Amino acid sequence: MYSMYSNKVIEHFMSPQNVGTMVDYNGKGVYGDPGCGDSLTIYIKVKDNIIKDISFLVFGCTASVATSSMTTVLAKGKTIEEALKIKEEDIVEALEGLPENKLHCSNLGVQALRNAINDYLDKKEKLG
Repeated sequence: MYSMYSNKVIEHFMSPQNVGTMVDYNGKGVYGDPGCGDSLTIYIKVKDNIIKDISFLVFGCTASVATSSMTTVLAKGKTIEEALKIKEEDIVEALEGLPENKLHCSNLGVQALRNAINDYLDKKEKLG
């Protein structure tokens, strides 16, 4: 089953980084892929325009767990502007590839991250 995945994908599936809920987040993004039933929630804590902390909860397959983990690794420590530039291809490349039929999983992370950032920016704007 796992032979179709790179070692990096297996590493992030078996030991995902930044997994769990976050109580004191200032941005939360949810995204699901109705095509495969996967669902991802990303929490971010932003200070001085930098994502200081990030975590996630995912319901999905091996690729969904790995792409969610890698998304948080790529975004942590980045400015909001830098994090908004993360693309599906960046996640796939950082994971050393995904099978063709699992490439859509990288969209989960990108969309949930953008939704979390937009939630943070909306809250920040409302506070003035």
